[in-house]
Amino acid sequence: MKTQKIPYVAKPVGKNGLIDFTKEENDVWRTLMTRQLQIVQGRACDEYLRGLEKLNLQPDCIPQYPEVNKILTETTGWTLEPVPALIPTDYFFELLSKRKFPAATFIRRREELDYLQEPDIFHELFGHCPMLTQLPYADFTQRYGELALSASTEDREMLARLYWFTIEFGLINTPAGLRVYGGGILSSAEETVYCVESEEPIRKPFDAIEALRTPYRIDIMQPVYFVLSSFDTLLDLLNQDLIGLIKEAKKRGMHKPSYNLKEHTE
Repeated sequence: MKTQKIPYVAKPVGKNGLIDFTKEENDVWRTLMTRQLQIVQGRACDEYLRGLEKLNLQPDCIPQYPEVNKILTETTGWTLEPVPALIPTDYFFELLSKRKFPAATFIRRREELDYLQEPDIFHELFGHCPMLTQLPYADFTQRYGELALSASTEDREMLARLYWFTIEFGLINTPAGLRVYGGGILSSAEETVYCVESEEPIRKPFDAIEALRTPYRIDIMQPVYFVLSSFDTLLDLLNQDLIGLIKEAKKRGMHKPSYNLKEHTE
């Protein structure tokens, strides 16, 4: 049975850059962060955990963007840009190209604690910001924005897959075993466990052309993940002709979706 979609409205940002969160919203943050802090241990990559430690996010209340920006600016030159949940594509890519990460100003409601289709402030702060303190990830994200901004509409649809299988749902092999670095996973209690420990999904060594040929759905546990051998792979990708890779992917053709096409939401 489907539940009714709950509308979310961006909270206003004051002149000082602060957002006025309610007690319930701070309680939701506390519930989410306390739970997820336990889950990411032994599943998130060391780079993410170091970033989390550097940011020093507190579970008591939702961190304010100015305090997070201070740390991001000092480490990799990034800042968070408060935006509504959904923004125009051009604006999204423009922000990334300027080392500004678009970040929502609302948090999910308690009735949608385990899954929210729209990115909220927990997804942005806990999922993405720790990795934005790491240069390979931060540089790749900026370069992605630059390339996507100059790409055609059709090529952007392809590039969205590359973003999905790296920045949002990327895995990496480490000496300690398979670990997570994708923000979409690390802000999800269920998928953080599933992607590393379940025998159901297919895990493929990262290949840019294969990722570009692979469709996805945003509202399910991912059936396919791509695994980096190291973060150097992202840096190497920056030096490749991504538009050329897109052309090659189109030439080879798209893979058959490994999910139900009736509710395709890519």
